Amino acid sequence: MQRKIQVTEIAELLSQPDGYDSIIDVRSPSEFHEDHIPGAINLPVLNDQERAEVGTIYARVDPFTARKRGAVLTSQNIAQHIFTLSDHGKDWKPLIYCWRGGQRSGSLALVMHEIGWGVTLLQGGYKTYRRHVQQELDRLLPRLRLIVVAGPTGCGKTDLLHQLRSQGRQVLDLESLANHRGSLLGREPGTCQPSQKWFESSLHHELCQLDLEKPIYVESESSKIGEIHLPTALFKNLITSSAVVLSCDRSQRAQYLVRRYQHLTQSIE
Repeated sequence: MQRKIQVTEIAELLSQPDGYDSIIDVRSPSEFHEDHIPGAINLPVLNDQERAEVGTIYARVDPFTARKRGAVLTSQNIAQHIFTLSDHGKDWKPLIYCWRGGQRSGSLALVMHEIGWGVTLLQGGYKTYRRHVQQELDRLLPRLRLIVVAGPTGCGKTDLLHQLRSQGRQVLDLESLANHRGSLLGREPGTCQPSQKWFESSLHHELCQLDLEKPIYVESESSKIGEIHLPTALFKNLITSSAVVLSCDRSQRAQYLVRRYQHLTQSIE
């Protein structure tokens, strides 16, 4: 009798993140870029152009023709992925997911299962993961015991957080997660901010590494960091928590800003 492919729930996956050798996201590259489970790799069974092609055939021709074309493209891509993964031994245990845990993840999982790899599917796929992140942020963010480091731009708030972290204190670096320094001058040179969803995934992942029963130092922020919106529960916690206010004279702040934002004096972009 053929063995069934194993299925796991999102809570079990996140409670035992080292239980799998690889986490494989088979969605298209654009879906993966917007957000994914931290640590996952992208092995799309349909890329963005192929997915659009199959969708167009589905809408303008008929579902049967679309499924045939999708099967051709999926089979070609899976063959290439299996070739790439062929160095893995028989004890390799991957977890696979797509948008809803349906056809895309199931197609790759079936081939891997027939090879003999111990493959597992994520029940509900990315959609379930995303719902879990939102629910957990709503639950955890009001509970955080925040100590807010406040003060005007240029007084070294971020540097203080880095020093506190080096001394073993718990730090939540929101500007690092948002890839933005927070002020009007804060866009990081040569880089883009993450999507809102990826910021929230990264925030959730960071919270899972912290002891929420102990104080957490965080820099004072407005409701937005660049284009990233802070979750409402986090912002409410920020503005009602105890604060340590830094101050320094204007000349020192100006010297600090010139050093910290040197790239702005070297490029007109």
